[in-house]
Amino acid sequence: MPEVPSLRNLYTGFGKIPKKQNEFLQTLGEPHIDSFNFLLKSGLDLAVKDLEPVEFQLEDGDVIKFCLDNFQLQSPSVPTGAIGIKNQKIFPTECRQSANTYKGRLIGHLRWWVNGQEQTPLKREFGELPIMVKSNACHLSKMTPRELISHQEHEQEWGGYFVVKGHERLIRLLLQQRRNFPIAVIRPSWKGKDSCFSDMGIMLRSNNVLHYVTDGTAKLRIVHRRALYYIPIVLVIKCLVDVTDEYIYDQVMAGHEDDLYFKGCVLNMLRQVHDSNVHSHNDANSYLGKTFRVRVASELPSWATDHEISKYILRKTVCIHLDNNMDKINLLVMMVQKLLCLAQGKCRAEGVDSVMMQEILLGGHLYLQLLKDRLQLWLISLRSNIVKRQSQTKTVSVKLTPAELQNQLRRVPTLEPAMSVFLATGNLPSAINVQQDKGLTIVAENINRMRYMSHFRAVHRGSFFQEMRTTEARQLLPDAWGFICPVHTPDGSPCGLLNHLSKHCKVTSNPDENLVRNIPTILSGLGMLPLNSPVAQTTSLQECCIVMLDGRVLGHIHKNSIGRLVDKLRVLKVNGEKVPNTLEIAHVPMKSCKGTQYPGLYLFTGPARMMRPVVNLSCKKIELIGTFEQVYLDICITPEEAYKGLTTHMEISKTAFLSNLACLIPMPDLNQSPRNMYQCQMGKQTMGTPCHTFNIQAETKLYRLQTPTSPLFRPAHYDEVSLDDFGMGTNAIVAVISYTGYDMEDAMIVNKSSIERGLGAGCILKSDFVELPTTDSFFAKDPTNTQIFDKLDDDGLPYPGTVLTKGSPMCCYYDNERKRFQIEKYKGSEDGWVQTVRQCGSLSSSQTTKVNISYTVQRNPSVGDKFASRAGQKGILSQKWASEDLPFTESGLVPDIVFNPHGFPSRMTIAMMVELMAGKAAAVHGFVQDATPFRFTEDDTAINYCGRLLEEAGYNYYGTEKMYSGVDGREMNAAIFFGIVHYQRLRHMVRSTGAVDSVTHQPVKGRRRGGGVRFGEMERDGLLSHGASFLLQDRLFHCSDKSTHQVCRTCGTLLGPYLAVAAQAEGQGRKMKCRMCGDNGDVVGVELPHIYKYLVSQMVSMNINLKMELKEEV
Repeated sequence: MPEVPSLRNLYTGFGKIPKKQNEFLQTLGEPHIDSFNFLLKSGLDLAVKDLEPVEFQLEDGDVIKFCLDNFQLQSPSVPTGAIGIKNQKIFPTECRQSANTYKGRLIGHLRWWVNGQEQTPLKREFGELPIMVKSNACHLSKMTPRELISHQEHEQEWGGYFVVKGHERLIRLLLQQRRNFPIAVIRPSWKGKDSCFSDMGIMLRSNNVLHYVTDGTAKLRIVHRRALYYIPIVLVIKCLVDVTDEYIYDQVMAGHEDDLYFKGCVLNMLRQVHDSNVHSHNDANSYLGKTFRVRVASELPSWATDHEISKYILRKTVCIHLDNNMDKINLLVMMVQKLLCLAQGKCRAEGVDSVMMQEILLGGHLYLQLLKDRLQLWLISLRSNIVKRQSQTKTVSVKLTPAELQNQLRRVPTLEPAMSVFLATGNLPSAINVQQDKGLTIVAENINRMRYMSHFRAVHRGSFFQEMRTTEARQLLPDAWGFICPVHTPDGSPCGLLNHLSKHCKVTSNPDENLVRNIPTILSGLGMLPLNSPVAQTTSLQECCIVMLDGRVLGHIHKNSIGRLVDKLRVLKVNGEKVPNTLEIAHVPMKSCKGTQYPGLYLFTGPARMMRPVVNLSCKKIELIGTFEQVYLDICITPEEAYKGLTTHMEISKTAFLSNLACLIPMPDLNQSPRNMYQCQMGKQTMGTPCHTFNIQAETKLYRLQTPTSPLFRPAHYDEVSLDDFGMGTNAIVAVISYTGYDMEDAMIVNKSSIERGLGAGCILKSDFVELPTTDSFFAKDPTNTQIFDKLDDDGLPYPGTVLTKGSPMCCYYDNERKRFQIEKYKGSEDGWVQTVRQCGSLSSSQTTKVNISYTVQRNPSVGDKFASRAGQKGILSQKWASEDLPFTESGLVPDIVFNPHGFPSRMTIAMMVELMAGKAAAVHGFVQDATPFRFTEDDTAINYCGRLLEEAGYNYYGTEKMYSGVDGREMNAAIFFGIVHYQRLRHMVRSTGAVDSVTHQPVKGRRRGGGVRFGEMERDGLLSHGASFLLQDRLFHCSDKSTHQVCRTCGTLLGPYLAVAAQAEGQGRKMKCRMCGDNGDVVGVELPHIYKYLVSQMVSMNINLKMELKEEV
């Protein structure tokens, strides 16, 4: 990381292709890519093995069994049999330009048995699934910057998204409950779940909740096919393993032998099961199997026994992360102990809204869950087709031969539609276990570099919490320090729910399995007592803490020895040789006082956890710490804050707790906190340089700032993310002065000559796709229409550089179905210039030809456009002021922007005042000023530093200058603050039209609906009283609901005219006729308010007809 910024764009090597990519930028897409690579490496195989085989019996008595095996997701390539293709690979840029999906084939094998005899497996293609860019299945993976550029990608491309129908779609990062850890929760809504239920429970993220019942018992909630079931905990234990009541009693009472409350509750639980006539392991399984037989009828064969059904339910719904039933019992026992401690007040409720109890749902993992669910549905669909085929041929017995199976396989739909719809819409088309099923994907908007980067680090709490009235889920708690940025969150309804990861926060991937297997052995060697050891059976556990690894109880350790074990384990973790360096070591100490968190040593190695680097002071090395373990560590920010014997870690930098965008704010420590939040939002709305490949872009809309400059006052993080490659603002000379009165209420005056020289000049790049209606249609110029000869080429497409005005021809093609030429016209209200014209190729003969036409619309600053400084000071361009009428300095400098000084006191943006001085000093001395926060102190202030630099250059220490009036040339009797500020032009540009009501076609009211201020009766009376009645036609007609309607002059009706279309063979055009008068009618167009047409239609519904009398226009 660079410690100070520099003018990289002045180096001789700036702009040259680097040999390797920026490592920091590559971390943006790393969590997304790692999760998808897990799918490719082992996740898909594990998901297929976990699928339930489908077994059923045919009417002829044959027993059929299906299962899937040996799956592979291939890289994108052209379809088999394509002619004339030299390179079989398909690259993302081809899909972007042709509005196609970047996808690869999913190949798998169907294994099947007939009466227990395995048949020859069938290789099957399950459709083409979207591939994540830069994953191991993408052709861009491991390419050098030069190779990426040769394939029309950016040199710093970091991937992590999907290309779906030409758009870059990103799966949201969702915060969810930490997996494999029982969390103590108090939730009042639980009281009404069942009789005697309390508000206390232990949650385990496999949809298991152990509820405390007020009669001293506990019930385990399981979820099967979105239905909730509550089962006594002892019944679950008896179903899992054949153990005695004495064993259950001893296990639950371990460590609590003297607690009479524990003893009474355990006896009640045991007595409750016996009262239901369940006494043994077989009784429990029979009871559970009979209860769920109806529920699993579509999942298991009809001949499945009660024990098999019970085993299936327990495997699918109870502690599903554990394969061993004994491990499940150990965890359930621990949950019972924790629940009873919570009920007694011995431990505190933890809750799921704190970051320490959360992790992230990654895109690749969600993609895999959906894919697994669709494969299971594919097997069920195949079974349904075969059974239906058997029922249709009752007279003739049809054997399931390989030929018959192949025939039925053709009738089963592929997985491609479901996966593509999920990524294109963000809606889950299945009932997988996720907290929300809508809004899971977003478009990776590339308005500018800041906006694009922020999408990959954004984490959302969930749309469910957006509708809640409580603020608990929105609160920023202390345990979020270093993981969630406290600055970068939007204002409004998503505030506190849509957050962003700090710049050094890392999302873990799957660790080395061999290192994870070593952990139990290492813990035993460091003093842990394993559960199955003879010593543990004879040792009192009252002074011992539980040791848990990824939700599996390993053993216990004495509270006096646990500190040394943690220290030694942390040294092994830092070295990363015997245990993973992403191991999270959360030591909750045992304390004598009540109301603390449930004690224990909790270890986590799983993926999707948030971790961040800090300096381990004992090892003098970088260590990754997690959200849970950070709460019990003492971390200092600077060496001076460390306390010997207490402080264990130190931050690697003072800005490590901020996100990427927050680190780009110049000196945010000198601003009022809301201003920093505003800048994080306005920085993402700035016109800039979104890409370097404008000539091949096919985006619907791209904003481009044509005259960007590199800021002279910027933090070091600016260079770390290579933001000079994607300029986003302009250095403007600013005079802080109240001048002319047009700068009140956040308005500002801009030098007209500066705008003419290119200040804030920008354009919008738009693209339109024109697709032919049929495969035998073709693009061509109509030889009979001479008006389009100078606009279109012989192929019916426009020349690059052609000016497009509203209604001008954009392309022409011959419609073979209608047997005539069709001209597509330009519909925009602003003039455009054709940039590129591309014909999009297709790999299938059934696809129609389409053309992409890209054009630019010039958008120079105009009155009403919005500008903002990087300190959150936004303003509206109120007037373009002539340069000769603006004040000027002694050296002849005329300001580009006149800023009202009243904007400083209420906003308290001291950083902008410092930037005025620092920008001027940087321009004079020729070097960049460092804007990294926390570099200055109260004794050594930034203002003093910049003031001294200005004095050395011969300017006033305070940054003020004498200025002369541009009107009469006299010196102004004031010291005017004058300097350079980096200004951003926001994409919110003024427009003459806005949202309109769909019924009345009049402008809507209210900012929430995208409307403005309505012009009502009082405003009308005000204009009339001033004698300006003609302005009413502009306000109430031309700028409201002016529209052209057809009226019959003969009968005066507004509803009678209609468009009569002649037969194609007659070769006649279209003609307006009147339903009342027929051919005798005279239909003309009249400009009317649309609300009048609406009134006429409403009156007609009441059998009242309104007629109009038309006169010739004088």
